[in-house]
Amino acid sequence: MISANNVTLRVGKKALFEDVNIKFTEGNCYGLIGANGAGKSTFLKILSGQLEPTKGDVSITPGERLSFLQQDHFKYDEYPVLDTVIMGNARLYEIMKEKEEIYAKEDFTDEDGIKASELEAEFATMNGWEAESDAASLLNGLGIDTELHYKYLKDLTGPEKVKVLLAQALFGNPDILLLDEPTNHLDLDAIAWLEEFLINFDNTVIVVSHDRYFLNKVCTQIADIDYGKIQLYAGNYDFWYESSQLLIRQMKEANKKKEEKIKELQEFISRFSANASKSKQATSRKRALEKIQLDEIKPSSRKYPYIDFRPNREIGNEVLTVEGLSKTIDGEKVLDNISFTLGHDDKVAFVGSNELAKTVLFKILIGEMEPDEGTYKWGVTTSQAYFPKDFGGEFDKDYTITEWLTQYSENKDVTYVRGFLGRMLFSGEDGVKRLTVLSGGEKVRCLLSKMMISGANVLLLDEPTNHLDMEAITALNTGLIKFKGVLLFTSRDHQIVQTTANRIMEIVPGGHLIDKITTYDEYLESDEMARKRQTYSVQTEDED
Repeated sequence: MISANNVTLRVGKKALFEDVNIKFTEGNCYGLIGANGAGKSTFLKILSGQLEPTKGDVSITPGERLSFLQQDHFKYDEYPVLDTVIMGNARLYEIMKEKEEIYAKEDFTDEDGIKASELEAEFATMNGWEAESDAASLLNGLGIDTELHYKYLKDLTGPEKVKVLLAQALFGNPDILLLDEPTNHLDLDAIAWLEEFLINFDNTVIVVSHDRYFLNKVCTQIADIDYGKIQLYAGNYDFWYESSQLLIRQMKEANKKKEEKIKELQEFISRFSANASKSKQATSRKRALEKIQLDEIKPSSRKYPYIDFRPNREIGNEVLTVEGLSKTIDGEKVLDNISFTLGHDDKVAFVGSNELAKTVLFKILIGEMEPDEGTYKWGVTTSQAYFPKDFGGEFDKDYTITEWLTQYSENKDVTYVRGFLGRMLFSGEDGVKRLTVLSGGEKVRCLLSKMMISGANVLLLDEPTNHLDMEAITALNTGLIKFKGVLLFTSRDHQIVQTTANRIMEIVPGGHLIDKITTYDEYLESDEMARKRQTYSVQTEDED
């Protein structure tokens, strides 16, 4: 068990947390939620001991081991992958290294023999002989191939490093596991594996995530941070949402009844306070009136943007024809003879672990990259808006966000343009913010404003939920469901894919395409999909 006791954290004059008392018990997975800036990651740092509270303390049941997901992706660059994972259990790794040093001695003494014997006993007690195989199993489950296990971390890609650090946090069955955005940079297959791991994990888990589907799958309780307090709710994310909304409705209804009673008492007092025969009753009602207290209903600190993509033109029957597209990048064939046709009702989710292939395809279709072979043709009634995964170049000019968005709008009226920014929570002075000071989430909201103001009837979105908070993701999900045009998108957010897409395409290793008209959940359950994946995998190996 881990608990926070009267924890307060002040940043300058502002209290991020105030006298927080909460216990996290064994056998539960807690989803720690709250608006951007509420302090979710900060609270995890306090629990893990990385940050000292201004007041109060954190207590852990004696003898229990705490593990947390490291956020520094370069910390272990000079270590082999397997070693990095085993470091998740610091004492076990220390024993391994101490043993190696003793056995490497040329002048091995009796004292060394005794010490080695003690270390071997402790090593066996900690299941040290299974350490490498356990670490390898975690890595394989997350999609890190065995051939990478003995490489140095610096030789891996960014997403691969994230998976190694996640394996490190999970290693050795920790008693308390703290995970800050563990699904970031994971493909949907790795997320599914992590979901199953946490569902079967018997100890205490506290997780911060913007993935609603993930929280619904793994959480038994929700810890909601709002206005510096943390309130526990039994159940998963959806249950929290329904419970919190129900509580607000009940409080509003109770207040409404109280207000009606107040009005009734005030009218009686006003009518009869000067009447001698009724004065006692009027006095009694004054006392009753003084006792009525309305419940304080604080508005949540959460703010939801309004995302509504409205096409300027209705789309025709001919949308997109792709024939024989192939592309090789750095010697790797990422697209191999891909062909498909889109109709006016298609909402296509591109899924699977081949991140590069999806991005390359989108860049080709939007005209930013040329294919090696093949052709594509957009219908004459179509207009496209594109959300790139890497959008750094979009914001390298010294503009205000209003100036930046105006260049993409046919209507140059400032009030009109700022209306779109207002929908994305840029109000008042935010309109004169410079691009150079925007956070990742603010840049994403700017790009979504740009897509809305374009009036396009075809949207291409490559991982649009990166950097967004839960409220913005929920608003985007609603906007995509309501959109009357054609969608091509990639997302690690299971709920967005499941609720939005009516067609699933997967570019498997080797660059081949699986194309099915189905929902995402049905696609995952499809035996045919599994067989095709295996077939393509074998074909790729044979070609190599």
